[in-house]
Amino acid sequence: MSNEFNTTEESAPSLVEEVKIELSEIDTADLTEHAARFDALHGKLQEALNSIDGL
Repeated sequence: MSNEFNTTEESAPSLVEEVKIELSEIDTADLTEHAARFDALHGKLQEALNSIDGL
């Protein structure tokens, strides 16, 4: 049984996977880096949400 929804996930990590990886990396990063990295991740998530406004 094939799953047509997995075709893009196999070629590139999904936004959700990228966010999970970034959160894991932030967790192990030096505490002084947390604020800047969370801010950058927040910006990335805002861009993703703004891109679906037209739906």
